[in-house]
Amino acid sequence: MHDTKPLLLNSSFPAIVRKRLAVLQVNLGYLCNLSCVHCHVNAGPKRIESMSRETIEHVLTLAETANVHTVDLTGGAPEMHPDFRYVVRAIRDRGITVIDRCNLTILEAPGYEDLAQFLAAQHVQITASLPCYREENVDKQRGKGVFHDSLMALRRLNRLGYGQPDSELQLNLVFNPLDAELPIDQDSLEQTYKHHLQDEYAIVFNHLYAVTNMPIQRFGSMLISHGRFDSYINLLKNSFQAGNLDNLMCLDTISIDWQGYVYDCDFNQMLDMPLVASAKPRVHVKDLNTDFLNGAPIATATHCYGCTAGQGSSCGGALATTA
Repeated sequence: MHDTKPLLLNSSFPAIVRKRLAVLQVNLGYLCNLSCVHCHVNAGPKRIESMSRETIEHVLTLAETANVHTVDLTGGAPEMHPDFRYVVRAIRDRGITVIDRCNLTILEAPGYEDLAQFLAAQHVQITASLPCYREENVDKQRGKGVFHDSLMALRRLNRLGYGQPDSELQLNLVFNPLDAELPIDQDSLEQTYKHHLQDEYAIVFNHLYAVTNMPIQRFGSMLISHGRFDSYINLLKNSFQAGNLDNLMCLDTISIDWQGYVYDCDFNQMLDMPLVASAKPRVHVKDLNTDFLNGAPIATATHCYGCTAGQGSSCGGALATTA
């Protein structure tokens, strides 16, 4: 595995500062039933990192005291954490929206057969990875049989009301390019997805999020191995759109890793880039004073061009300002 961090830190990315904290993105651990090529956390079936119950309690306390409106649960496959259902219930009991970053196939895995019903009962928003609407492309990126299992999971969610036009249960899909290129226009791609999935498989969903692949971890290592890292970085830089800076996810979101340490975003977490505003090398969630976050500088590096290139990219898809 090639380390991309030294190649990314020397950056001329513009300075940006935080707004009021509104979202916690919480990585419950790196265990996953898949090992996807584009995975920026290098998750997989052999990973053992997992958030402790003590740290979970600190996260729940922060969610309540900071008055955030959303907790975004990610991994790995966050559902594989032994306390996943406890976390979801505790957050929902506080009146806070929960997003589950779901790989879909976990809903069809042995031992998780009732997971979809649980998510529906808790009114959890599902943001699910489906990098293409064609079987060969999905299986190439995520593994053989993943497309079939994803369709099974989507049908299960649709039967529960997810993605239906008269339902409050939100089902959003995530597209990642299969190669070292920028996503195409999100709006037009969403319509293509919707027509194809409904016509071919009678599957419906709410929105499609087009997300740029970040040149870190597994994807970054692949770029280096194939001699394409520099060309991809140049593509991101040359596609920079200054208007996207005002809509970056990191402005109102913090990322918490499985150990409880806090970062400006999920990508900075993977590069072990701590909060700039802190005097400590790393800040733990139990010690976080949210008062200093508002107006604080955000740690940036070359990978940040991935969020500002073209139509922009965030965990909620393209940004409002487009190229």
